[in-house]
Amino acid sequence: MMSSSYKRHPRLETRARVARCDWPDCGAACCIYGAWVDKRHAEDILAHAAEISPHMEPEHADPCCWFDGQEEDDDHALSGKVVHTTILPNPEHYGGTSCIFLRKDMRCALQVAAEYTGQHPWRFKPFYCILHPLDLDDEGFITLDDLEVMLREPASCLRPAAEEVQVRELFTEELGYLLGKPRR
Repeated sequence: MMSSSYKRHPRLETRARVARCDWPDCGAACCIYGAWVDKRHAEDILAHAAEISPHMEPEHADPCCWFDGQEEDDDHALSGKVVHTTILPNPEHYGGTSCIFLRKDMRCALQVAAEYTGQHPWRFKPFYCILHPLDLDDEGFITLDDLEVMLREPASCLRPAAEEVQVRELFTEELGYLLGKPRR
C-alpha cells in the first residue's frame, strides 16, 4: 500500500510542543481497535504464518483466527479491499481490547517476526499501523489528527514536550517509508 502519490499535508509543517512515545511506555494506543489490512497484505501475512506464529502469544498463534472476516472497500488499498484483524478482550490494555497481533510485552508480533527474520521491521506490518498516529485525509494527504486530543489519549503515541519541534520531524522514518524515500 505504499505509494509515492501520497503527499504531506501542510499541517505537518507546523511546530508544536510534542514528542514521540518512548517505548515501552507508549502503551500501544494504536492497537486498541485492531487494524484494517489490504486484502493482498493479509494474504501475504497468512502466507508467512510459519515465520509469524512463533512470535504470537501461544493462544493466538493459529493463523485461522488472525482476521475476523470483515471486509470493506478502501480507495487507499492496492487491492481496493481491506480486511480487519481480530480484536480481543485485553484487560491489560488501556482500552480493554487490542489487536490479536499485540503481544503481552506491548510489541507487535508482525514487527517482531520481521526483525527476527532479518527483514525490515515493517515488512509484515499493515499500512495503517505504520501510518499511525498519522492519517490520510480525503484527498490522500498524510496528516495528523488533532494534537490536543492525541495528547490527552491514554497510551498515546505522542507526549507533551518542553521544546517545540516541526511535527514532520517526529515522523521522518514513517514519511520516508510511506513516500518511498530512502531512510536516513
